Amino acid sequence: MKNTLLLILVLFAAIASKAQSKDDPVLEELNNAVNNKQQYVHEKELRITSLKKVRSGATSLLQEYQINKSLHDEYKKFKLDSAIRYVTRNVEIAGLLKRNDLSDAAKIQLATLFSFTGKYRESEQILGGINKQHLPKEQLTPYFEAYFRFFEHYATNSNSYWETYIRKIRNYRDSLTAVSDPSSLSYKIHSEEKNIENGQLDSSEKKLLELLQVTKHDNPDYAMVAYLLGNIYQLKQNDVLAKKYFAISATADIRNAVKDQASIQVLSQIYYKEGNIDEAYKLVKSAIEDAVFCNVQFRTTQLSAFYTIINTAYLDKEAERKSQLKVYLFSISVLSVFLLMAIAYVYKQMKKVSRIKEELFATNEKLAQLNKEITCANEQLNERNAELSESNHIKEEYIAHFFDLCSTYINKLEGYRKELNKKVSDKKLEELFKMLKSTTVVDNELEELYSNFDTIFLNLYPTFVKDFNSLLIADEQVILKQGELLNTELRIFALIRLGITDSVKIAAFLRYSLSTIYNYRTKARNKAIVSRDEFEKMVMRIGSIPAKVN
Repeated sequence: MKNTLLLILVLFAAIASKAQSKDDPVLEELNNAVNNKQQYVHEKELRITSLKKVRSGATSLLQEYQINKSLHDEYKKFKLDSAIRYVTRNVEIAGLLKRNDLSDAAKIQLATLFSFTGKYRESEQILGGINKQHLPKEQLTPYFEAYFRFFEHYATNSNSYWETYIRKIRNYRDSLTAVSDPSSLSYKIHSEEKNIENGQLDSSEKKLLELLQVTKHDNPDYAMVAYLLGNIYQLKQNDVLAKKYFAISATADIRNAVKDQASIQVLSQIYYKEGNIDEAYKLVKSAIEDAVFCNVQFRTTQLSAFYTIINTAYLDKEAERKSQLKVYLFSISVLSVFLLMAIAYVYKQMKKVSRIKEELFATNEKLAQLNKEITCANEQLNERNAELSESNHIKEEYIAHFFDLCSTYINKLEGYRKELNKKVSDKKLEELFKMLKSTTVVDNELEELYSNFDTIFLNLYPTFVKDFNSLLIADEQVILKQGELLNTELRIFALIRLGITDSVKIAAFLRYSLSTIYNYRTKARNKAIVSRDEFEKMVMRIGSIPAKVN
């Protein structure tokens, strides 16, 4: 039975060894945002619905134009097809009003949207048809921004002439910063992008950290600042901080219902490289769902290849988990059968002991009648009976507690098996994994096991601690802490008193290494007031006639 209990503990330890530490607060916050992203989408849709109601009551084309522009701002990183519809209408309105300034502004917006959706030819034609010389100063910033984004997206989807596109991206970004207001957030972000490319990581890190502190979380550019910090730490090979700031960026995007997300994509790749397939799959799945919803063509293209890889790895891991779960359930079932067999064996042994006691009682009656004739033999039998009495007393005490422990463990295992089975049936895998990874069950059962052992042993040998200390030098005697019945050293010699002298068995029971048990035994012999060779023999004679148990 003892071996069976040890097998159970080993199994639980194997399950618990797979437990992982909790995510840090930033990553946990991202996890919550991913789980609740539909809530943020709903809030976004309420704002859009409100604008549409205002639009339906527009009294002039110019008023409709301004409301369409607001709808474009809501839709541009949320649902591109809808944004395109309202900007296209603004191009028509500008033509009806014969306002070239309004027409150019709408066309620039439309070209940017087309580059996001992969309509590169249409985007380039629109931008090529705008006369830069006739643009007012305030339109130059979105104009160069549109060209910058066009080449950025086009380069992402093209392997040819990569260096040419990179040069154009840099040139248009330089033009963009040249016409932007130096105090604007956009100017500062593009400036730091350039500094990062030039390797000025430390100065950019300092400026971006300051910028992040003063930028509001609901500002769409807040996510971009955190994303650039993630890039810096990735270049510095600081994966901990890289994950932190990519997670901050991704959380901000999700809460702002931004569907074109770069941070969550990079973060999923980091998790994949670390071997955390579950988190990588969850993030890349969320990212590709958002990209498809938004119709961000270049982002969908980027994600598709990686999604195929991570999806295959995730499916393989799921298959492995199911296989492991079957093994665990089978092992628990087998151990349950062993426990039932052990109970049957104990019950059989109890009947056997009872029969022996009855036979001994009958023999003692006969011996009492012949006591005067065989005094010498009776003294020998009395000595034997005393030994048997001690043995029976120990057996009775341990069997009662053992039977109760067996029953308790069977009930606990059955309850645990049912709970595991329910989690599997309900497909609550996350809760199942938490249960399987927890060490609480093993720790509590070990604590209870040792407490039961201490109580039962001291019930049998109440003066053990006092008698054991009497064999040691006064300055080296064992002093128990408040609330302790026995400590590790006393448990080792308690097992020796019970006849378990094999250090391997003692180490297995107390869950210590073999060398630790040897050290305890050696130290005790060294501080004994009796001969080192006789010390353990004298320990085994402590309480030879145990106290009577009520």
